[in-house]
Amino acid sequence: MNFRGKQPSARALLVAATAVWALASADVAMAQDAGSDDTAAAEEDSDAPAIVVIGTRRTDRSAVNSASPVDVISASEIQSQPAANMLDVVKNVVPSFFVPQNTISDASTFVRAPSLRGLPADNILVMLNGKRFNRSALVQVYTGGDTALSFGSQGADISSIPAIAVGNLQVLRDGATAQYGSDAIGGVLNYGLRDDTGFEAQALYGQHYEGDGETWQISGYGGIGLGDNGFISVAGEYYDSEGTSRGVQRPSAVNFANQFPNLADQLPNYPGPVQIWGSSPSHGWKVVVNSEFEVSPQATFYLFGNFANSKADQSFNYREAVTTTATRFNGTSSSTGTLSANSAFRHPIYLTACPAGNATCPSGGFVRDANVFNFTELYPAGFTPRFVGETDQAIGVAGIKGSLDSGFTYDLSGSLARQSLNLSMYNSLAPSYGPATQTEFQFGKLIQRELNLNLDMTYPLDMGLASPVTLSWGAEFRREEYEATEGDPQSYGAGPYAVQDLYVQTSPGVYAYDSTVTMPPAASGYGGTSPTFAGTSSEKSWGVYVGAEADLTDRLSMGIAGRYEDYENFGSATVGKINALLEVTDAVSLRATAGTGFHAPSPGQNNVQVLTTTFIQGNQVQVGTYPVTSDIAQFYGATTLGPEESTNFGAGIVIKPSNNFTLTADGYSIKVRDRIGISQTFTVSAADIVALPSLAGVGEGGSVQYFTNGFDTLTRGIDVVGTYRTGLGDGSLNLTLAYNYNKSKVTNFDPGVIGPTQLIDIKYLAPNHRATFSANWEIGDFAINFRESYYGEWRDSNDYPIREGNLSTGAIIDGQHFGAKFITDLDVSYTFADKYTLTVGANNLFDTYPDKIAATVNNPIYDLTGSISNGSIYPRPGGPFGLNGGYWYARIRVKY
Repeated sequence: MNFRGKQPSARALLVAATAVWALASADVAMAQDAGSDDTAAAEEDSDAPAIVVIGTRRTDRSAVNSASPVDVISASEIQSQPAANMLDVVKNVVPSFFVPQNTISDASTFVRAPSLRGLPADNILVMLNGKRFNRSALVQVYTGGDTALSFGSQGADISSIPAIAVGNLQVLRDGATAQYGSDAIGGVLNYGLRDDTGFEAQALYGQHYEGDGETWQISGYGGIGLGDNGFISVAGEYYDSEGTSRGVQRPSAVNFANQFPNLADQLPNYPGPVQIWGSSPSHGWKVVVNSEFEVSPQATFYLFGNFANSKADQSFNYREAVTTTATRFNGTSSSTGTLSANSAFRHPIYLTACPAGNATCPSGGFVRDANVFNFTELYPAGFTPRFVGETDQAIGVAGIKGSLDSGFTYDLSGSLARQSLNLSMYNSLAPSYGPATQTEFQFGKLIQRELNLNLDMTYPLDMGLASPVTLSWGAEFRREEYEATEGDPQSYGAGPYAVQDLYVQTSPGVYAYDSTVTMPPAASGYGGTSPTFAGTSSEKSWGVYVGAEADLTDRLSMGIAGRYEDYENFGSATVGKINALLEVTDAVSLRATAGTGFHAPSPGQNNVQVLTTTFIQGNQVQVGTYPVTSDIAQFYGATTLGPEESTNFGAGIVIKPSNNFTLTADGYSIKVRDRIGISQTFTVSAADIVALPSLAGVGEGGSVQYFTNGFDTLTRGIDVVGTYRTGLGDGSLNLTLAYNYNKSKVTNFDPGVIGPTQLIDIKYLAPNHRATFSANWEIGDFAINFRESYYGEWRDSNDYPIREGNLSTGAIIDGQHFGAKFITDLDVSYTFADKYTLTVGANNLFDTYPDKIAATVNNPIYDLTGSISNGSIYPRPGGPFGLNGGYWYARIRVKY
């Protein structure tokens, strides 16, 4: 099934039909409004604005009369998405939310890092039922376009939340650190859990047009009442997704098969590509429990939690067994390119040790003779490591809340959370261990633990204003722990063949120095945690806040909040916020906010140690990210991390001329100072290893980096959201248009931290323009959902830089421009026997792909395959909508 050839004409017809449909519905609406009061009243009741619980302590605010901009996304809109990952669900419906696909990006493939308004994942506060959700176990240290906007962050992993458990999602598009504490610089995502009674089950099957990526998803929800005093509900989901492949065979593998046809079937993944560019196969389950019970008229006990497990198996880069050549085109001319063998295959392991007590062949040396070991004995055609990540998530929240007759409210709660990421690998080797190498490795676990205790109170104080003043105050205690467990010794160690001084025998018993050869330490592909860096680090903090909100007049509402937090490892922070809403007329309101915020460095950012493999001109080298407190990081100049600090300003307009039409437009400016990033890489020399022997784990030619406060950014943009509800025929029609313009830039930076590629990616990796138009038409037992998404032009300078002149001397001036695209989603549902709903649909209906990688000096295209040297033809991050193309699905839903 492939619509690529029909895309322009089909899309033009569909968009034109939608425009006519929208205009026609407006005329129908005016006719109906004139003579159908009962219908209008029914629609108003059924679509009453949801109460906003984020960004305010009042209980009478909605999205249209909130002083801060809030999007309320319904359960039906969330559940209508066929994606198994909550990250993709939110990406489809919130224009300012960006997350790449992450094809081959080390552990960042298992925990993808999103961005809201161009800010990193740990500048977004995630909440579950208004309570802080825990961070993930992964600190984002992978260097590439996949993580460019969240490089160095440690945010929450919302992929563990099943869509069927969500009652609504409220997205606060405003800084809220003064109200909720560290991390809420860019905004807040609050998932309100379902509390209804009844039973619901769903089953979904889908696959991509290419015939891969087959997905099964089964989910269910059950809620029961506990008399008249409470409820308990359980929601769960199981999914199993096959991988996709959107690359081609690597030119080096084509050469190998031609030169050694008898070994061709030994190539990894034969006859498919030796290296897979696409989504990794994954499976897992997710469960949410939610409950409340009223123990008295003034007290309600609540308990809820989220538990999940996921496992994914990722392809790594192919390791060539032989060196070959092939013709390539760099955009202006053709040349012959060398496709080098991996360093594990470039020379053998020499097994004969120098004779004991021989003065001319010293201890620790090796004799260069025929007694050798070659890794082709393990992998005759080279190898592609497979990287496995298993994530376990658990959070439990318990509390008691209530109110008194005076209006005083209280909420006392505590939460415990733990997420772990267990990393392993197979189909690999540890080159420096020679014939004793393992082929499977355990790298250890990364574990994040959190304890939160909260007390929140409000009291309405009548001061003769248009409304009582809602006073709010409270306190919070937090403890975070980050633990790394030890991996297999070979996963991080330098084996006996890491450095071989070779000698040749010139006469009986006499030897002469010949040369020195090396093999990279650790496992090929990733490095486990060594005993030096295994262990637990922690951070305790406490905070207090106060706030006040009121209608000063019938037309003017204002709010103010302040917060003080103290951290044991870096000190304290004081922040504040003020906002206001002015009703100019009954149909037009103006709103504005101003505030300060901060993000405290996490124990993970302070203490993470990760060793990864990269390739420089075909040479495999290790890149180590080390804690700022370590002797390695301090050897290269690391200093103590401090908090990020922000200043937020926002102003907007709300237009609501009728109950069925709303338009909001909100501009914003967010300045973040002392952002936490990762330093430049420092190349490890032989002299460095002599001065600091612990650098042997990185090895000569490898590199070291560490966390540091290194740059300031300024983010500016505007959000526009319009909704229109009307009738069409005998049914109801809901139209929504959402648009976001966002642009970040680095205003001040340390050149040792931020390079020219990052300057470009921070500004352009996420499209500056993003818009979605959606229409939902329900008529009788049928429902049609249509969404057209626009993704503006974007760039990826980290992976696809454009330079002047040669690779070694040219100055980076830009990243490749990937063009703007429209993506169409469409589904049709039919409900029968009242309780059963069948849905068929397609995401990316017209099979749209990002632009292909262009031929440049840095990324020449090889004639053999039409790809760059690693076999990819599309940008590795997938861009803002991914590189998998069209996806069709069918879903059956049963609800009682």
